[in-house]
Amino acid sequence: MKIAYISSYPPRECGIATFNHNLLRAIGHDKVAISDDSFVVAMNDSEHLHEYEYPKEVKYIIRQENQKDYIRAADYINTSLADACIMEHEFGIYGGESGIYILPLIARLQKPLITIFHTILKDPNYLQLTIIREIAKYSSRVVVMSHRAVGFLTGIYGIPFSKIQLIEHGVPDLEAKVENPVKQSLAFKNKKVLFTFGLISRNKGLETVIQALPKIVAQNPDVMYVILGTTHPGVIKNSGEEYRDSLKKLAKKLNVSDNLTFINKFVSEEELFDYLTAADMYITPYLNEAQITSGTLSYAVGAGAAVISTPYWHAQELLADNRGRLFDFRDADGLANTVNDLFKDTHKLEKLRSNAYEYGLHLRWPSTGQVFIDVLEEAVSKYLSEKEKGGKQIIDPDMMPAFSLAHVQRLTDDTGIVQHAKYGIPNLKEGYCLDDNSRALILAILAYQQNKSKAALELLPIYLSFIQYMQCDDGNFRNFLSFKREYLDEVGSEDSFGRTVWALGYLISNAPNNSYREFAKDLFLKSAPHFSKLTHLRGIANTIIGLEKYLEAHPYDGHIKEQMNLLIVPLKAAYNTNRNKTWHWFEDKMTYDNGILPLALLSHYEVSKDEESLSMALESMQFLSKHTISDGYLNPVGNDGWLFKDTGQMAQYDQQAIETMAMVLMYFKAYEITLDLSYIKQMYLCYQWFLGENSLHLPLYDHETKGCGDGLQPHGVNRNQGAESTLAYWISHLIVLRALESEYEYIQSGELFGISNEENKPLI
Repeated sequence: MKIAYISSYPPRECGIATFNHNLLRAIGHDKVAISDDSFVVAMNDSEHLHEYEYPKEVKYIIRQENQKDYIRAADYINTSLADACIMEHEFGIYGGESGIYILPLIARLQKPLITIFHTILKDPNYLQLTIIREIAKYSSRVVVMSHRAVGFLTGIYGIPFSKIQLIEHGVPDLEAKVENPVKQSLAFKNKKVLFTFGLISRNKGLETVIQALPKIVAQNPDVMYVILGTTHPGVIKNSGEEYRDSLKKLAKKLNVSDNLTFINKFVSEEELFDYLTAADMYITPYLNEAQITSGTLSYAVGAGAAVISTPYWHAQELLADNRGRLFDFRDADGLANTVNDLFKDTHKLEKLRSNAYEYGLHLRWPSTGQVFIDVLEEAVSKYLSEKEKGGKQIIDPDMMPAFSLAHVQRLTDDTGIVQHAKYGIPNLKEGYCLDDNSRALILAILAYQQNKSKAALELLPIYLSFIQYMQCDDGNFRNFLSFKREYLDEVGSEDSFGRTVWALGYLISNAPNNSYREFAKDLFLKSAPHFSKLTHLRGIANTIIGLEKYLEAHPYDGHIKEQMNLLIVPLKAAYNTNRNKTWHWFEDKMTYDNGILPLALLSHYEVSKDEESLSMALESMQFLSKHTISDGYLNPVGNDGWLFKDTGQMAQYDQQAIETMAMVLMYFKAYEITLDLSYIKQMYLCYQWFLGENSLHLPLYDHETKGCGDGLQPHGVNRNQGAESTLAYWISHLIVLRALESEYEYIQSGELFGISNEENKPLI
């Protein structure tokens, strides 16, 4: 096998770089199983590609904050002969907030991926939780280094136990030298040495050891506390050597300066092993428990050192069974007592060393490397097997979130559905709008049809009553209402008018009882005089869709048919005016809610069988798809710049949920008319935008609140979860379920028998 490694890498001074270098050597030691041509994609913490003189195995460099580098790296790996990828994951070595830039890379990989998690947070924020879940989704296996990490992944992150592999942190395969040169150095010679190594920063708690020194020195005047390591690059950048200098000042204040030595360098593993075996005790005085893996602790145990540590998570596991001693966080007196006790009783000290040494034997890299090879072989075998079977389904209904009206109910009171939310909490200050209550009415109908939801049936009259309250005496509609139920406008937009007509038409065609149907019909017909006054394309399009729904229930209403035929004229005229050889659209720019325009033409065809409407709809759909579906996911037109006819440049962000809903509805309608299963495939693809198949590979759907983020922004998801986005998600969700049923019925009917076209093969 040829392996591609994604990680920081030496000579960059970074613990993960060292780990990956050791792993590459350990895995590569098996010349039969692993190719010498395995390579590294190195993470650079600098914009300069030549910042480090990397060894020959580094074939590609990613600049941490350069988003394009990640995409190019995915292409490089995919076109290489690599059989699998191993990725080291630590939030800080990847770009963007919490390292979000890594997601588009791994989502594009066409190789099985093994991810090694170096940090698993107990209390992650939403973005950190999402990133770990997404990485796990794209990984064949995820590797952690402690039992507690396994529990965190399953209990907090919801990752299946079957996907997790526990492999403890590897350690160097070295033995103590008979003549150790470090023992003859000035800091060690004729000294009782306490030792700490690693990158220096405040969270390491080194001041606790210095505070313990006076009490230790009182009984052991020949003690020397040696701190080996450079200051963390991030600390240097922000505050220089301030922390190191403060430690020196503290030692001077406590009169133990002569008992403290700093060795300010980054050493090789062989040198480090010499230091560890030369020291009497190794100390990790970290300040809190949230350390799931510590490479320095593993190295110390592997070297057979007598380890004293604060009880952070990894230390609790690794130092169990008398392999080390624990003292409380910031407890200088407790540390001093432990050190003095061990210096006094050399039998206890030697027992700690021998226990650590014996345990460390099974952590050595040759043994650890073989476990990784086994995991790799299993992942590659499974990947090839799935590939032979035709790969994964486009969408698995069983993997879709369970339907829930929880957030919709949270946003709804006895007036209607509140327009906005701050995160998942209703923002009552923003009041209500007709647009959202009309969408909510459609959702309630769909939910009741799908599963006879009692909750949906109880919500339905609230939204219908809101629409009635917002209708003016002349039949038009207002749009905005304050939380105090005060009108905020005299007349709403044509968009909100059209969406309301759509909702009313949908209810007339799909009402759960006659009372609701008759009530909706009264409101619908009262608004009819305003149909002919519409001038804005999306208001016209939404209205046409509503008229088609009305005509499903009243197919012989000639007046409404006539209104629909009149409304289609300006939509066609706009298309013919703006269309040319390269631009097949209704305006000179592509803006928002784009799928509604072809959907209106399809709705007109459904009633009129007008071939021109169908032709325009399919052509404009193809044009829309060409510009917004690429790399296997939906990439809607961003509202920060749109897409203009004359420039051809499309804004990528912000991407809105209603755009995706319109695409889902458009493709499903195209499928209903043509029975072309390729439209079902595209509909599925668009729906998956909500679940993370998007340009950032982040889900907008929130499994905790059952709401949907308010959009996709350049650096993540808008965490506010207002009505518009949440309704757009759940309407899309229910349409997908309906499409799956429709497709299944179509296949079962026998009409597909004999079809061998790859585009029309069954998807479920």
